[in-house]
Amino acid sequence: MLAKHTHSHQGVKSQERTCGILLHLTSLPGRHGCGDLGAGADRCLDFLARAGQRYWQILPINPTSAHFDNSPYMSCSSMAGNPLLVSPETLTTQGLLNHQDLNPPPFSDFLVEFPQVIAYRRALLERACVAFLAAGGGAELARQSDELDWIEDYALFMALKEKYQEKPWYEWPAALARRDATALAGERKTLGPRLDYFRFEQAMFFRQWRDFRQRLARRGIKLIGDLPIYVSQDSVDVWANQDIFQLDRRSRRPTMVAGVPPDYFSATGQRWGNPLYRWHQGGPEVERALLDWWTRRFAAAFSLVDLIRVDHFRAFAAYWAIPARETTAVRGTWQPGPGEPFFRQLTERLGDLPLIIEDLGLITPDVERLRDGLGLPGMKVLQFAFDGDPDNVYLPHNFRSPDCVVYTGTHDNETTVGWQLNPQVSEAAKHQLRTYVNRQGVEPGQAHENMIHLALASTARLAILPMQDLLGFGNDCRMNTPSTQQGNWRWRCHERYFTPELADSLAQRCRLFGRYPRTIIDPMGLGAKP
Repeated sequence: MLAKHTHSHQGVKSQERTCGILLHLTSLPGRHGCGDLGAGADRCLDFLARAGQRYWQILPINPTSAHFDNSPYMSCSSMAGNPLLVSPETLTTQGLLNHQDLNPPPFSDFLVEFPQVIAYRRALLERACVAFLAAGGGAELARQSDELDWIEDYALFMALKEKYQEKPWYEWPAALARRDATALAGERKTLGPRLDYFRFEQAMFFRQWRDFRQRLARRGIKLIGDLPIYVSQDSVDVWANQDIFQLDRRSRRPTMVAGVPPDYFSATGQRWGNPLYRWHQGGPEVERALLDWWTRRFAAAFSLVDLIRVDHFRAFAAYWAIPARETTAVRGTWQPGPGEPFFRQLTERLGDLPLIIEDLGLITPDVERLRDGLGLPGMKVLQFAFDGDPDNVYLPHNFRSPDCVVYTGTHDNETTVGWQLNPQVSEAAKHQLRTYVNRQGVEPGQAHENMIHLALASTARLAILPMQDLLGFGNDCRMNTPSTQQGNWRWRCHERYFTPELADSLAQRCRLFGRYPRTIIDPMGLGAKP
């Protein structure tokens, strides 16, 4: 029985006006190739506290795969933590590594070089695991298995992936693909040491995450996580829960896959390829299994963060279903999602759900009814506002309610300066932005200041600023370009950019627009005071 999740704050529904930044953890500074939960996170926390920021928004923190360009939105597990975020420095402090072990190659301070970083960090974790088990750490792993009902499936899945040269689970021997109990028991016995390693990775992640959350709390900063609605076909989620997905009974591959229909931007739509859930398709038993799985998923997510942004929320109202044999999204159809009753049942099980919903793209009246019926705050992205239409819903004067979150842009957008300098963006749109803030003579490279001004001045309770926009960086620092397969998710923010001057400037602007905290945040992390 899952305990109801309780929250000591009202999230975006609070009457307080606040501000935060969007910066993924892998983008943090540090000498080990990518950001992690160590000193780089503290550097950012000190900056946020000095700047009077109340929120830090991140992308999904699950394990990533080179097969999907290390996208945080395509993971082998919706429950597990990304081992890349485990701090080698902290492992050294715990006595699991020696200082001599920490000898990183000359990694870039500005981009994550994923293949090299993964190999380097994996070797450190393997070494630390040996020391951990030699010191009697097996008892801690056993306790973790009792506490996390998904960890044994995850460890076995990862060990089998390793054994079968990273082949997808539906290409494993048939007995393993269909999860024959005898076959699984045999593999658990054979792969015992590798199971311990993958359990260890997660033990270190969650140990460091708990400490990270305490450091956030001491500075009065809330963490906004990100929950993708769909999971990867080659994931432990699908392998261990095949009955709740639309799969072929023999091949165990999807019969229908996720995506979005054709629109102004794409004549063929987008075919994402994720398996779809069996909403309204399998009778009461499947509906119950779906609700149980989603309950566990939300409970796991809320154990790690304070608020959750739900990606592609519109699929809970209706989702685009594409026959798996199709190579584009053109021949898809709309199918009904679980709707409001699903969220009411989740609330009965878990209590209040502080969610921010991603209601961008093709939003139809049924999606608006679901959002408004649940009283959930949506997103307002200013980069979408300047199409010449004075009734554009993303223009601040059209915000219907303050219960929303305003962004200059998201991880999927160009940076604001990149947008301003992009010759494919119409001059009319750029001129409209300048006119809207009554600064027609502003240099193109200052567009981010205009957007930040609009976000902070808006009626939205919460304003979120991507770190790249705060710094005025161009598209070479963009996090993701949708529909591209390579070169995304790599940007890193050098330590030298977390300056006191930038923090003080942001704090001053937050004061101007009533977004500075009503309690004093102690930059040294000793605790927030009234």
